[in-house]
Amino acid sequence: MPIPESELIFNKDGSIYHLNLQPDHISDTIITVGDPERVPLVSEHFDSIETQIHKREFVTHVGYYKGKRLTVISTGMGTDNIDILLNELDALVNIDFISREVRPHEEHITLRIIRVGTSGALQADIPVGSHLVTEHAVGLDSLMQFYPLVETGLEIEVATGVQQALALDYRPYCVRGTDLLREQLGAGMVVGNTLTCPGFYGPQGRVLRLDLRRPDLIEQFQNFRYNSAEGEFRLTNFEMETAGYYALGRLLGHEVVSLNAIVANRATGEFATNTDAVMHDLITKTLERV
Repeated sequence: MPIPESELIFNKDGSIYHLNLQPDHISDTIITVGDPERVPLVSEHFDSIETQIHKREFVTHVGYYKGKRLTVISTGMGTDNIDILLNELDALVNIDFISREVRPHEEHITLRIIRVGTSGALQADIPVGSHLVTEHAVGLDSLMQFYPLVETGLEIEVATGVQQALALDYRPYCVRGTDLLREQLGAGMVVGNTLTCPGFYGPQGRVLRLDLRRPDLIEQFQNFRYNSAEGEFRLTNFEMETAGYYALGRLLGHEVVSLNAIVANRATGEFATNTDAVMHDLITKTLERV
């Protein structure tokens, strides 16, 4: 059954609405960054660039790195943007743009999506300047209130534990990322559990002119523990997108991993003086391993 024009929206040139991309504009391996200015920091390593497209905060470069076709695209900040990104990337490969119909299950294409972004550590033993690969992501945002996400028993227990620890009126969601990508790209990195917050200031415990409803918010993040047969679960770092990536990746059938450049430590009060170098190292490491 064709998807209505109001649901699957195309621009006049036939590209999908927000990303401004057509199916032949992307590869099956996609590196994402939050800041549009970081896109050329990735693509400058390419042997050649075949496509450059820019609309809103979504900047896309497609090219070749050591013979492999790669896409790098910026997302902006927040899981609301990740909702747009994942749904439209999936549509590019799993919906027929002519018939406006979802391709048969046996024709499903799985994308490999690699988030490369900055993050702040919550624990004192995670040094500024290190790289962290996310095993589980816990989302404090509301995105999964609108999708039928199926969580494992451990994920539900962790999310419920976070809800109780923070005295939230809703249950967060918890999702494990792709093991294969984590092992391939995260070798030698800190393995952590990332908290995805729906904002940069209050939701991450920052106080400028507004007080917090929970003055002990950071301490609650840092002190959270859940013990299971798999060991102790703690929150290692936080940012604003990873849980959305992991949840939508599971729902849509794509492999997703989040690689984090740790540029701050909220436990020690440190902030990296060489954030560009920390990110550059993560970009080059990612390209070499992809």
